[in-house]
Amino acid sequence: MSAPPVAGERGRLRAGRVLVLALPYLWLAAFFLAPFAIVARMSLSDSARALPPYAPHWEGLSRLGAFLSALDFENYALLASDTLYLDAYLSSVRLAAFATLLALAVGFPLAYAMARAPRQWQPALLVAVILPFWTSFLIRIYAWIGILRPQGFLDAVAQGLGLTDAPLGIMNTDAAVLIGMVYSYLPFMVLPVYAALERIDRSLLEAAADLGSPPWKSFWTITVPLAAPGIVAGCLLVFIPAIGEFVIPDLLGGPDTLMIGKVLWTEFFSNRDWPLSSAVAVVLLAVLLLPVIVFQRALKAREGSR
Repeated sequence: MSAPPVAGERGRLRAGRVLVLALPYLWLAAFFLAPFAIVARMSLSDSARALPPYAPHWEGLSRLGAFLSALDFENYALLASDTLYLDAYLSSVRLAAFATLLALAVGFPLAYAMARAPRQWQPALLVAVILPFWTSFLIRIYAWIGILRPQGFLDAVAQGLGLTDAPLGIMNTDAAVLIGMVYSYLPFMVLPVYAALERIDRSLLEAAADLGSPPWKSFWTITVPLAAPGIVAGCLLVFIPAIGEFVIPDLLGGPDTLMIGKVLWTEFFSNRDWPLSSAVAVVLLAVLLLPVIVFQRALKAREGSR
């Protein structure tokens, strides 16, 4: 029987546990809270012809009062009064929601087929799902330009099959943006749903069948509820990056495609209005936090009801 640790060993063990627990929080503080604090501070500033192009600038604790008094909420007031930004947020939410639903409609059957495939096939199927990530994201979007452009690959196939005589006209539309987002973020939907489906005990389905439950009823009463955490996680993983997407609407969308990512890029790089673009980013983060909070509360309620 080993002797109990002495006081010094207990202190080292306690310090080790504290360090292990503190590392994730230090990571969040360094790479999320600190950048967010900088962006939030810029959002309360005014645009100025300076370097960096905003004012006031931090000059130390000696002038803290003057620095704080110079901050204001004018940028947020402009966001609330200008319909351009509201339309951009609503359009981004609409396109991201449609992309999420389409990714779920495509990804759930794919994940279900992967989970029900023979064990020896599943590693190869997983590799096939993540294989597009081995290619540059930008190159893949440019490939879709070649597919969707007028007289491109899709038009050639449709006209060759006799489905249409004129170009489909998908390029530079919201439909092209949806196609690009669904294609790009589909693995983020498939992988968590597959992980949830793969953990389901098949004996539950067999027991339901023995009790006379038809397959469709077993699917809706057993498979879908047990896969719900994976479905919600996949929807969040698709919706969150899709709502702030810039590259896909910029390359595949048209002049009428309005998304908050394009507006933010224009304000930051073209107009060089860093305070206003920071306010746009802060509001976007607040919009993204809502589904995450709802998901966490639903998950806690689900765990509490068990």
